[in-house]
Amino acid sequence: MLIELKLHGLVNIKEKWSIIDAFGKVFSHKPTTLAEYVQQNWMKDFLFGLNGVNPIVIRRCSVLPENFQVTDQMVFLRGGRSLAEEMQSGNIFLCDYKLLDGLKANEVNGKQQYLMAPLVLLHKTPEDQLMPIAIQLKQEPSKDKPIFCPTDSEYDWLLAKMFVRSADFQDHQLNSHLLRTHLLAEVFSVSLLCNLPMVHPLYKLLVPHTRYTLQIIFVARELLISDTGIFNAITSSGGEALQKILQRATSSMTYTSLCIRDDIKERGLESVPHFYYRDDGFHMWDIINRFVQGVLGYYYKDNSDVQDTELQTWVLDIFEHGFLSRPESGMPQKLNTVAELVKFVTMVLFTGSAQHAAVNSGQFDYGSLPNTPTTLQRPPPTTKGTADDSSLLDALPDVNATVQGMAAMWLLSKQSSDFVPLGIYPEEHFSERVPRQHMEVFKGELGLLSALIEARNLGLEIPYTFLDPALLENSVAI
Repeated sequence: MLIELKLHGLVNIKEKWSIIDAFGKVFSHKPTTLAEYVQQNWMKDFLFGLNGVNPIVIRRCSVLPENFQVTDQMVFLRGGRSLAEEMQSGNIFLCDYKLLDGLKANEVNGKQQYLMAPLVLLHKTPEDQLMPIAIQLKQEPSKDKPIFCPTDSEYDWLLAKMFVRSADFQDHQLNSHLLRTHLLAEVFSVSLLCNLPMVHPLYKLLVPHTRYTLQIIFVARELLISDTGIFNAITSSGGEALQKILQRATSSMTYTSLCIRDDIKERGLESVPHFYYRDDGFHMWDIINRFVQGVLGYYYKDNSDVQDTELQTWVLDIFEHGFLSRPESGMPQKLNTVAELVKFVTMVLFTGSAQHAAVNSGQFDYGSLPNTPTTLQRPPPTTKGTADDSSLLDALPDVNATVQGMAAMWLLSKQSSDFVPLGIYPEEHFSERVPRQHMEVFKGELGLLSALIEARNLGLEIPYTFLDPALLENSVAI
C-alpha cells in the first residue's frame, strides 16, 4: 500500500508536519477527482454536509439538548429568524458523538492523544445548504469548554471542526463501518452457514452475498483492530477506547436503524434536500425488497409457511449473537409473516451490499488530512482567540500515523481485483425458472438505477457515487 502510494519513505517519521500545504503534495499519487476536491476545500463549511461516508449520525433537532446551550446571540442564521423558529420549521440538525464520551484516548508514538465527544448544530440555509453553526467539543458544558461558531476567529473555528472530523472518523470506522456492516455481515453469514442447508431457498438466495465476508473480517481482526494492529498504532480511539466504543455501539444498535426507510424517518430526514445517501438508498432498498419478495414469495406462499424451523433458528441465532438477546433492540426473535420475512432478508442483503458501500467506498476520497484526522495530539482549546496556524499543525497526527492511515483507507476504498457487482451471480444456485427470472429483473432494475445516478451526478459539483449499483460489491468483501 505504502509503496504504491509512494509514501514508503515517510512511514518511520515520528514527527509532526511542518506546513499544511505538505498534505496536498504527499497525497498527489493515485488521486481521485473527489479526493482532490476535498483536499482543496477542506476548510469550507459546506463539506460538513450530508453526503460523506458517515451519514447515520445526523438527525433533525426540534429541542436543544440540555447540555448544549446554544443561544441566538451565538449563532448567525441566514434568513434572520431565531433559533427556536428555525427548529420549529425543521431547519436545525444535530450531530451528537456521545458514543465517545469519557473514554481514555490512545497513545501514538509514545504521545498522549485526545478524543472528544462533540455536539454539532447545523442549519439548513435558505439556499438549501447544510452549514455548521455551533460546536461544543465535550458533552458537559463549562466555562473552559466554549461553544465555537463560524463568527469566531478563522483558526478557532478550523480547530474546532478538526476535532469534530476526528471524532467522526472514530465513530465512522468503529460503529458505522466495522460494527454495522462487517461484524453484522459476519453474524448473518455464520448463522446462515450453521443453520440452513444448501438446498434451502434462503441459503441459495443469501450465500452469494457472504462471499469473502468471513475472510475479510479475519484479516481485519488480525491486522486492523488487534493489539498490534494499525488502529491501535495510529488512532485516538485505539486500545482501551476501541473495545468500549464497540460495546456501547452494540448495546444501542436497533433494528430500525438498519432499515433505511425506518431510520431516515426516525431521524427526521425525509425532506432534507440533496441527501443522496437517502435518495439512492431508498431506491436500492426498494429494488432489493422487490427481488427478495419475488424469490421468497415463490417458496413462502402464506404466513404459515414462515414457521420453517430452520429459518426461525437462523433468525433467533442472529438475535442472540448479533444483538446479545436484547429485546429493546427491536430485532426480531421470530418471524410470523411473509412480510416480516421479506423485510428482514432485505435488511440483511442491504446491509452487506449497499450500506457497506455507502460507508466504505469514499474513505480515501474524504479521508485525507487535514479533513479527517485519525487522531489529534493536543488538547482542545479551553478559551477562544488562542489558536493560530501552528495550533493546527501541533494537533494533527505525526507523519507516520498519517501515511499509514491514508494507505489503509486507500486499500479499503479500492475495488477488489475479482469484484462481483450486486445482482451478478456467477454461481447458479437456483434451478427453478421463477427465481431465475427475478434475478434477471433484479439485474435490470439495478442497471436502470445506475444510469439514473450517473445522469444526476453530471449536474453535481460533488457527485455521489457510493450507492451506484455498478460500483457495489455483492458482499462485504473488502
